[in-house]
Amino acid sequence: MSSVDLAGRVALVTGATSGIGAATAALLAERGAHVLVAGRDRSRGEAVVASIRDRGGKADFLAADLGEAESVRKLAREAADLGGGRVDILVNNAGIFPFGPTDQIRDSDVDAVYALNVKAPFRLVAELAPAMAERGHGAIVNVTTMVAEYGVSGMALYGSSKAALNLLTKAWAAEFGPRGVRVNAVEPGPTRTEGAAGMGDGLDALAAQAPAGRPAAPKEIAEAIAYLAGDTASFVHGAVLPVDGGRTAV
Repeated sequence: MSSVDLAGRVALVTGATSGIGAATAALLAERGAHVLVAGRDRSRGEAVVASIRDRGGKADFLAADLGEAESVRKLAREAADLGGGRVDILVNNAGIFPFGPTDQIRDSDVDAVYALNVKAPFRLVAELAPAMAERGHGAIVNVTTMVAEYGVSGMALYGSSKAALNLLTKAWAAEFGPRGVRVNAVEPGPTRTEGAAGMGDGLDALAAQAPAGRPAAPKEIAEAIAYLAGDTASFVHGAVLPVDGGRTAV
């Protein structure tokens, strides 16, 4: 039996068509959850769903552009419908991370980053957490980043958006925790995903600064997310868990 039994629970994972999100969806399904795979790319999403089903898991794909407010609300409604009237676990994983000098960042980039990295999680929590609280149980895991903890040249926009999500994690823990909803966050370090492929050698150089000395595999981040989503973390509220190879410890 798995170390975390999520049988009978409904989990919505955003940005689940690749990378950390896909690994998280697969792991939660392996542990018994009915996973709702949310993303923009239907073909990739259906491939993730097919892979989960091939291994005996339960999954469905939901198309959503989380940069649009109404699309976020529609996703919440559709997820609850597919989940038989509820969502028990929400993993806010979707995000974008354009890097570059502050004076070269366009207004449209600022708007897009904050729309997806901050406003989308905010709206999903607003839509789904009150119903979790009414039922007296639920788990929300926000995926942020190690560069929300310290300054990195060229990462002001991305890091600040995820720092906002770290604070929201603690505020939501205070707001919903007394009614049985645990809200926590995972701060990944450099992870070898499709989205990070464009960093080239930069990914390894960034990872070399940490004690682990290497990038993470997506499943290593997913394991931390699954821990916080499951009952073994029953006394963990408002935690921001670094999963960064030790980078923020040194």
